[in-house]
Amino acid sequence: MKTLPFDAASVLGAGLMGRLMALALARAGCQVALFDAGGPEADGAAARVAAAMLAPLAESAIAPLSVVRMGHHALGRWPALLASLATPVFFQREGTLVLWHRQDAAEATRLARVLERTGAQVPELPAMQRVDAAGIAALEPALGTRFAQGLFLPEEGQLDNRALLTALRVELEALPNVQLHWHAPRAPGDFTPGAHERVIDCRGLGARPQWPALRGVRGEVIRVHAPEVGLTRPTRLVHPRYPLYIAPKPGGVFVIGATEIESSDMSPASVRSTLELLSAAYAVHSGFGEARILEIATQCRPTLPDNLPAFRHPTSRVLQINGLYRHGFMLAPAILDMAMEWLADGRSALAERLGLTTTETPA
Repeated sequence: MKTLPFDAASVLGAGLMGRLMALALARAGCQVALFDAGGPEADGAAARVAAAMLAPLAESAIAPLSVVRMGHHALGRWPALLASLATPVFFQREGTLVLWHRQDAAEATRLARVLERTGAQVPELPAMQRVDAAGIAALEPALGTRFAQGLFLPEEGQLDNRALLTALRVELEALPNVQLHWHAPRAPGDFTPGAHERVIDCRGLGARPQWPALRGVRGEVIRVHAPEVGLTRPTRLVHPRYPLYIAPKPGGVFVIGATEIESSDMSPASVRSTLELLSAAYAVHSGFGEARILEIATQCRPTLPDNLPAFRHPTSRVLQINGLYRHGFMLAPAILDMAMEWLADGRSALAERLGLTTTETPA
């Protein structure tokens, strides 16, 4: 780990990125103060309403190559990050299964072409595999022969987002050089950092007053308890409106989601979205018909005009990190590594190598 040119830091925002940054800075020897407008459970964070899938090839259907490369980097980094925590966090790399109904075959063909093109451009990714009904049944016996064709994306992964947020909080609470300030909103202008201090702003949409280009992209997610459904890996269903996923979590819990609406509306989920998500899950496995709905949640992801993450330096002693969009868990380790390089050296070789070569200059 490189030596940092400062020994104290204030981190604003205790979502996923803020907790990871606070922990990395504290382990690097800094005195860290972490401020958040909400409480310790991260109830207001986009990271709490997520499936936490780590699927760079699958996401290449809508994401540029820089996001794919950052996601591939993160897949290799998550095991070490999780192993450094005292609290266990569910993590798997059993791949992603992509399925479709006959009426959506044309869209599936288009998707397969996109994934093949991504594989050619990013050859370090494990190659996509086409599977027939027998191959699908071998991967997920619970599906039987309901689907005639599918795509299997090896080595993609997922983790338990809420367990991770809790594990990071527990880790921070145990460190003597960390102070946690809940229900204490702060902005960069509230600080006048000295030569040996830094302010790291990770507030997501909370930073919009200082970063007007940020917008919210609404997502709706349903958590169900379905202990009789035996799916073992994230399953995606090709859909004409938006890609749908079913992500199995420990204890028979499944996260069903991926509505994506250009809106900062934080009201409850719509009837249309709820029906589409639950109907899609039932179409994949009839066992979801007897599932119990645990939660229907909405949240807005912080997104910049190009849908890419960005760093900003309003002053030499303030670093702003934002715009992780729908890819927060997939990108967070790469963004963390880049940020630590920026803080140590004033540049990030990793960002340049993975294709995130620009930083925004405040207006």
